[in-house]
This record gives sequence, C-alpha cells and structure tokens, in this order.
Amino acid sequence: MENQEILKLLKLNAKLLELHDENPFKVKAYQSAIYNLDKLSVLLANLSVSDLEKLPNVGKSLAAALFEITNKRTFQELENFLAITPSGVVEMLSIKGIGPKKIRRIWKDLKIENLEELKQACLNGSITQVKGIGDKLQEEILEFLAFKEASKGKSFYSDVEEIALHIKNDLQLIFGEENAKLVGEARRMMEIVETIQYIINGNNAYEVFEKIKTVKSIEPNNLLSSPFIWRGCVANTEIKVEIKIYQSASFASQVYLHSAGKKHLNQNLLEFNNQNISLYNYLKNNSFTSETQIFENLNWPEIHAESREGLFEFEAIASGKYPDLIRDAHLKGIFHNHSTYSDGEHTLEEMATYCKELGYEYLGISDHSKTANYAKGLYENAILKQHKEIDELNERLTPFKIFKGIESDILGDGSLDYEPDVLQSFDFIVASIHANLKMDIEKATGRLIKAIENPFTTMLGHPTGRLLLRRQGYPINHAKIIEACAANGVIIEINANPWRLDLDWRWVNYAINKGVMLSINPDAHEMVGYLDMHFGVCVGRKGGLTKEMTFNALPLNEVKGYLDNRKSKIVA
Repeated sequence: MENQEILKLLKLNAKLLELHDENPFKVKAYQSAIYNLDKLSVLLANLSVSDLEKLPNVGKSLAAALFEITNKRTFQELENFLAITPSGVVEMLSIKGIGPKKIRRIWKDLKIENLEELKQACLNGSITQVKGIGDKLQEEILEFLAFKEASKGKSFYSDVEEIALHIKNDLQLIFGEENAKLVGEARRMMEIVETIQYIINGNNAYEVFEKIKTVKSIEPNNLLSSPFIWRGCVANTEIKVEIKIYQSASFASQVYLHSAGKKHLNQNLLEFNNQNISLYNYLKNNSFTSETQIFENLNWPEIHAESREGLFEFEAIASGKYPDLIRDAHLKGIFHNHSTYSDGEHTLEEMATYCKELGYEYLGISDHSKTANYAKGLYENAILKQHKEIDELNERLTPFKIFKGIESDILGDGSLDYEPDVLQSFDFIVASIHANLKMDIEKATGRLIKAIENPFTTMLGHPTGRLLLRRQGYPINHAKIIEACAANGVIIEINANPWRLDLDWRWVNYAINKGVMLSINPDAHEMVGYLDMHFGVCVGRKGGLTKEMTFNALPLNEVKGYLDNRKSKIVA
C-alpha cells in the first residue's frame, strides 16, 4: 500500500474519534502523528512494528494499527467505529465546512443519520438549530449534496477504459470483431462515463442474450433489460453496462449514431454533399457496411470517435486540412511533477530515473511552493538543496535532462509566492491556485490573469481547480484566460490527472485557434502517475490538439531553447 492509502484510513479514524467524543488529547495526538507521517519519504508498508514505533508521535498502539493496515487494508479500531456509526453519518464526514463535532450534533441532536435527511433539514431550515451552522453553511451543504447526487452512478473514464476494452474483446470473441462494437461515452473517451455501451449485430435477440450469458465479466439486471437491450453491470461493481442489438442493414449506422455527440450529429451536410439534411438523418436513412464506408461516401477523412463532438472537425474538413491529432507516442517529456521534496511519494532520483526508463527525453520537476504548507511546500533553503541535486543528477543521467521548476501558488491577489530573485532561479514555473477557491467569476478570472501577466509564469496549471465527481471548479471566463495566455506567451496545461482533466477539452480548440501552446502534464505525485499522460492525450484529441501545438511533444533541444529564451527576456 502507498502511504496516502494508509493515511486516508488514519484520517478517517481520527474523524471518527472526534465524532464519538473520544479523549481530545488522543484525537490531537492522532492528528499530530498523521501530520508527521505525511512528511515521510519512506514507504510505511516496508517498515516493521519496531521501526514504526520509532517514528515521530507514533506509539505502540498506532504502530500496531499501521502494521495491521499494511496487512489487512484496515484495522480493528476503525472497524469498531464503523460498526457503531451509521454509514450516512460516515458520508457526512466528507462534507467540507462541517467538522466531526458539528456532525455529531446533527446526528445526536437532530437524529439525522443519512444525506437525504440532512438535505431535508437544510431545505426546511432546521439544520440552523445546530450551533455554528448558519444560512451560508446551510447553502454550501445543499450545494455539496446536489453535486454528490449528480455524480452518483458515474465513473472516471480512467476507471472504465481497461474494463470497457476487456468486455469488448470478450464480446468480439463470441460474435466476431465486426459484429460487436464499443460505443457511447467510453468510446468517445468522455471524462465521465455513466454507462458502458455496446452494439451487437444480430437477427435473433434471444440467441444473442443466451451467448452474452457466457461473458463472466458482466452481470445481468433482468428487471431493466428489454427485448432488444441487455442491461446489467460490470461483475462485482456498480458500473452500468448496456448492450443493444441491431440487424445488419442498420448496424454500421447505429454504431456511428451511438459514437458521436449531438452537436456532431446535428451538422447539416449541405456544404459537403449538397444534401440539405443533418448527419443524423443521413445515417438513419442509409445503409452502410461499415463506418469506413460512411466516411468514403461523404469523402471525409476518418473522424475518430473521441473527436466527434462538433467542435473542430467540420471546419477542418471544409478547409481541406484535417489535423493529425496528438498521440501518446508524440510526447517527448513530462512537466508538472512532484517528489518527496514536497508531497510526492518518490524521490527526485526515482522520478527522474523512471521517466528516463519510460523513454522520455526530459522531466520538469515542480514541487509545491512555500505557501502550500499542507503539501510541504519548498522554502528557499529546500530549493537550493533540490537544485544542487538536479545538477548532480543531470550529470549522471545525460543526455536526459531534469528542468528546475516549481508549482507556485497564485495568491489571493494574483501574485506568485516567491520574490523575483527566487523565481528567476527556476527554468520554468507552473502557476496554480490551491487555496481560497470560493470565488465568483470576476474574482477568479482577474486573479488568474494577474498571474498570467507575471513574466515568470511559464504555464498555467489546472485552470479551474476542479476535481471531477468531487468538487466543482471555481467559475472562470475561459475566453479571457486563454486570450491573456496568448498575449503573454503562457502555455496552458491539460492536467492529465483523471480527477482533473483541466483544461477542459471543450476549450482546447479555442486555445489552439488563439495560438496558445498546450502542455499535457500528469501532475504526478508518484512514478505510476506518469501513466496518466494517456488521459491527457484523450482530452487533447477530443479538442483537436496536434503534435505541433503540444509543448511537451517538442524534442529536448527545442524545449531547452524555448525556456532559455523566455528566461533571458525576463532577466533583460
């Protein structure tokens, strides 16, 4: 187990201790231990009980709990608390703004034990009977509950991609490669997937259903299924699966219809084949042997399913310059990564060595800046130490190169959190907002633009600060932000972390048209985080991103030249 997985369980237990009104000294000791454990670079799962006992603020009982977690992925004290706490109350512990003490009062005084009861208490105003909860917090709780409800039953694309392809292979082994197709949100690589969908070419629905029974990776829901639609879920999960059956004459058209967004399908074809008809109706009224034939008949290049969003593809076809979209293999290096200098799981050397082993030419390390105390942000002495280590590693790892960077916090007034002489010591700077996220669109946009106008800012990190299915981002005027980046030569990152995927793909083409370079960054806090680059590529492809407009698709010498040139202008 990784340290963060272990600490997640300890943090939950700390909240439960407070919820159940345990000794406040024990709660404080627990919180202090978690704080110190979060700073460790050593892997807790590799330590013996005696080694764990030697760690700061870790006594015998907590050391035993830590050891138990690494073996059982839980521990007895936590299980005891969970057994006496309603699951709905445990869910409330994830609501920001109301800590365990307030939740205890909600539970004990108002007898509220689940999120639906909490919602009703907010709607009728009775929640304000709890000390410390006023109208503002009541509204924030309602916002949280609405967002959580909207996210229910949905999954990150990163969590379903491999599953979806595995089920597709199972179905194709039974029905043949041309008769079983993955469609829907998963094929379009949407950031969030509600249902994994497939289409089967078959004339006898009963026979198709009987054959589907042999697929062990999925389970049926007979109550939701209908004569021509199989519905169920991925085995042992709540991820929904839907399989539709169509006959040969309409099969290829239906595959296309189920693999494109509404805006794409609503495109009028008058400009392309002199028919005053939408693409949707064209597909419905004609028969094809394959999707390839559809493109041939329309005299179009192949439009990959992930790009069928009506965003850029038709303008590109009309111009005769359909782009060669970015691919995983185009990427030459990785920016925006964290090491144990701040809140990463692996050392700088481990991050660099693994990056080189993956075949990349360069690594841009950018640990958190000093304002980010929660993430062990780097003060000036730590920066000097890291830069010295980077110089040593660059000598050993040549021709691979580590660029010196920082993820500098954008403060409330839009400034960066180091003095100019410190900022000047870096090769590049990713400017990001991490704190004071409650902003209206004017405040957020102005704050970002001021940071963009700072001559030291190289890249704008995760522009909206969103966490998909977890937290809405702060509202921004995307057009103004992108235009400011264009005016100041600032690169915008596509944060490839599957929880972020920010810049949103819906704004990628706008950025390209404004001449803004994009950088696909994993925001990796551990070595395996580099693999998230793939999901950033998916975002880029949806928005029409090419290799030429992707900063980290440039080879090392061009990236170094770009960064050196930009830095020299600041010094001048």
